[in-house]
Amino acid sequence: MAERLKYEVGDIVKLKKPHPCGSQEWKILRVGADFRLECQGCGHQVMIARTLVEKNTRGLKKAGEV
Repeated sequence: MAERLKYEVGDIVKLKKPHPCGSQEWKILRVGADFRLECQGCGHQVMIARTLVEKNTRGLKKAGEV
């Protein structure tokens, strides 16, 4: 069984598809059943279901590593 990633506020996730501005990196602002993410390219904020974020994550940088 694959190990689940621990998502925390302040982490940067790289998602599968890029935002229309071209950036694939999103900062986590809220964690729960839904995530609030902020695009690191243009600052746009979106709410996305946890299942979609977990499915489409291609990379995770912890807040302390950034």
